[in-house]
Amino acid sequence: MPRPEKIRLGEILVQQKLLSEEQLQFALAEQKRTGRKLGRVFIENGFVTEEQISGALAKQLNIPYINLKFFNINSALVRLLQESQARRYRAIVLEEKAGTLMVGTADPTDLYAYDELSRLLKSNISLAVVNEGELLQAIDRIYRRTEEITDFARELEQELGDGNVDFGALGLAAGLEEAPIVKLLQSVFDDATQVRASDIHIEPQAERLQIRFRIDGVLHMQTEADIKIASSLALRLKLMADLDISEKRLPQDGRFAIKVRQQQIDVRISTMPTQFGESVVMRLLNQSGGMLKLDSIGMPPAMAKKFRAIINRPNGLVLVTGPTGSGKTTTLYGALAELNTLERKLITVEDPVEYRLPGINQVQINDKIELSFARVLRSALRQDPDVVLVGEMRDQETAQIGMRAALTGHLVLSTLHTNDAVSTPIRLMDMGVPRYMMATSLQAVLAQRLVRVICESCAQAHELTPAEHEWLKLELADTVDSRRYLHGRGCSHCNGTGYRGRTGVYEMLEMTRAVADAANHEDPAQFLKIAQAEMGGHTLRRHAVALAVMGKTTVSEAMRISNQFDD
Repeated sequence: MPRPEKIRLGEILVQQKLLSEEQLQFALAEQKRTGRKLGRVFIENGFVTEEQISGALAKQLNIPYINLKFFNINSALVRLLQESQARRYRAIVLEEKAGTLMVGTADPTDLYAYDELSRLLKSNISLAVVNEGELLQAIDRIYRRTEEITDFARELEQELGDGNVDFGALGLAAGLEEAPIVKLLQSVFDDATQVRASDIHIEPQAERLQIRFRIDGVLHMQTEADIKIASSLALRLKLMADLDISEKRLPQDGRFAIKVRQQQIDVRISTMPTQFGESVVMRLLNQSGGMLKLDSIGMPPAMAKKFRAIINRPNGLVLVTGPTGSGKTTTLYGALAELNTLERKLITVEDPVEYRLPGINQVQINDKIELSFARVLRSALRQDPDVVLVGEMRDQETAQIGMRAALTGHLVLSTLHTNDAVSTPIRLMDMGVPRYMMATSLQAVLAQRLVRVICESCAQAHELTPAEHEWLKLELADTVDSRRYLHGRGCSHCNGTGYRGRTGVYEMLEMTRAVADAANHEDPAQFLKIAQAEMGGHTLRRHAVALAVMGKTTVSEAMRISNQFDD
């Protein structure tokens, strides 16, 4: 293709009636004042979208506009450019035809970038327009650190030799940033952040050390290395978390903060002695992303409206239930974000404090000094709070204090490990909570799970298996065959899994007068019957089926989370 000409973005958008002259003049003045790119000023002020800018440029220059969300990227072609080059010139190699490379770029009018890309690729190139946001996400996804991590692991293995290393000295050594162990860990954290991993597992086996990432709730192998480096990694991480590096026989927990790719990450670390060495698991908590709001966690609109009304009541107990990793904390933090106003005092009692929330008093439990949930909760109630969040109701004492607080003018939010909403009041009574206290203080129970979302870049029609067909018939009866179901075939956007991201599955039991009266009687069967009638069939299973019918998740994924609470 001929070398592109320099054109004025603002004039193009005005010509195509996407922008007014007044908006252009405002943006030019803002650009001069702040030094930001003109296109970014347009987008941040809501004048145009990124897609409109890309489409306008493509139309003006008569070149293709490619939506990277639906383009199956060839990672081998992408790597013809080094990561630093791709980021510098905002470009990605998309395909090769007849000796010409098609390069997607966020700014096809950048003449210098065009010349440099031609020189670096040593080939004829043709340009296509892509959205900058999608381009940067693709670069993050493709330029994984797998080979780099393996190389650093080998370098560390060579440095250790026979393993006679003073790790205490290593933690204090000058120029530590160049040490192979530090470079290895930095690459591991970089890669985990790029692929949106929630946890890093470093697990010594009989002959190898394996490093796995949990992505969208499922573990994936990252790399394997020589077992010799296992103790080195564990000790270095203990130093970072200020744990006892001489203690290898007992589990330890701690935390530390790191900055990865301009993001502030809090790392919760847990070590455990195993047969072949210390297993280390790290939970990554991104403090830069902000809290998810109730409207964005997947709760059905009608349920979200009812839940929002309940948490805005002046007093009462609201419980969120589900197994570990089902998103309970995210839901509670979403509720806190809505309740966090100048007129309210909020106190949280957590173990551990996962996210730091501005304007909220957060207390970390510490059993070593007998700072328990019950003890902190008693003190918190003397701090004149309006809302109290108790991380978990682990025992009878904590549950009773929380319920008394709910009865005396406080809104109390907490979690409990139960399978579904209707069994939660019975669980409270099993813990020793008096029936009258539970019936009068409990306002609602929200039960939830997380399901993986089908990757929109590779979603395609799915033919039901006999087992899936029979399972769906329980909810959909004879309408099963009239619906359309999807699955992801696997692509570069989802690392071949067919899934990208997760969403919530919910059911809610509101403690109405009828349910509260039933809870006051001794017959559990009668209570369950009335509670299930109150829910009107809006169960976890039904919500999971609805997501499958909508094409948000697969039928197998809906079945997987439903089997967690089926009899």
